[in-house]
Amino acid sequence: MVTFELDEYAALTAEEKNILSAAKKLPVIYDEDSPELTDNMEQAFIAARKAKPYCGEPLTLYVSPDTIKKAKNMGVDYIAILGKLLDKAVNEYQTM
Repeated sequence: MVTFELDEYAALTAEEKNILSAAKKLPVIYDEDSPELTDNMEQAFIAARKAKPYCGEPLTLYVSPDTIKKAKNMGVDYIAILGKLLDKAVNEYQTM
């Protein structure tokens, strides 16, 4: 579980602050869709992150709906594929 503190300058209403305080007191409830992690599951997540570490700067691009549709047809990892395509395009552009 991840716990973090809001920035003291966050603009929350009194009601939002009350909701967050109440939520903090609720128990964590696991179910079949969100089971409690076992040690093996945690190690698998760590291994997966090491095998495919995040390496890059986040970037927001606006592309056409047709491009998104085509990209999603490439598979579940379409964002990584788009990143590789962009890398190739930039590298190719630099050699022109």
